Amino acid sequence: MAAFLALSLPGPVLAQGAAGAPADRPLTIVTLGDSLSAGYKLPREAAFTSQLEAALKARGYDVRVPNTGVSGETTAGGLSRLDWLLADKPDMVIVELGANDGLRGIDPAATRANLDRILTRLKEKGVAVLLAGMLAPRNLGPEYARAFDALYPDLAKAHGVAFHPFFLEGVAMDPALNQEDGMHPTAEGVAVIVRNILPGVIAVLDGLKAG
Repeated sequence: MAAFLALSLPGPVLAQGAAGAPADRPLTIVTLGDSLSAGYKLPREAAFTSQLEAALKARGYDVRVPNTGVSGETTAGGLSRLDWLLADKPDMVIVELGANDGLRGIDPAATRANLDRILTRLKEKGVAVLLAGMLAPRNLGPEYARAFDALYPDLAKAHGVAFHPFFLEGVAMDPALNQEDGMHPTAEGVAVIVRNILPGVIAVLDGLKAG
């Protein structure tokens, strides 16, 4: 992951229709993700899900954001456990997958197909979605990078879901915000990730509240 280019792909957050959520209970936000959201080698309170929950609550949102990331998860793995996650009946799912596909050099066509099936399933279940994009390791060559990078905005547009162009925006390649492995963010790095993705999450939540 150290070879990811630290920039975000241009593009607006896309609006997404969703059924109104009950007002008498916290909204559940589930992250279908890998070690980047699971909080690899971080204390529980420093993980992405914990920091996101705290940031939303500080802004008056009644939410629960359980830690459902799995270290080493690929898009294929995420697809295989999607129905298990949906059993919790989440109101919103943040799809944060693909980094490990890139690290393993998996064919971008396979990554695209897995994410397409995930987004299709979520749409069938009427779950609000925010797709978090990823960038390919640059050591795999420009052709691979072009195919990999493009699949995220393409899928977001095709499925009409909210889109955050690059999950590691402002964090990738910054030694001060990453652990010694150069791949996983520190608690401070996670704080940057949460700050960047928060507007997109809030837009989806406000859409749920508005019905």
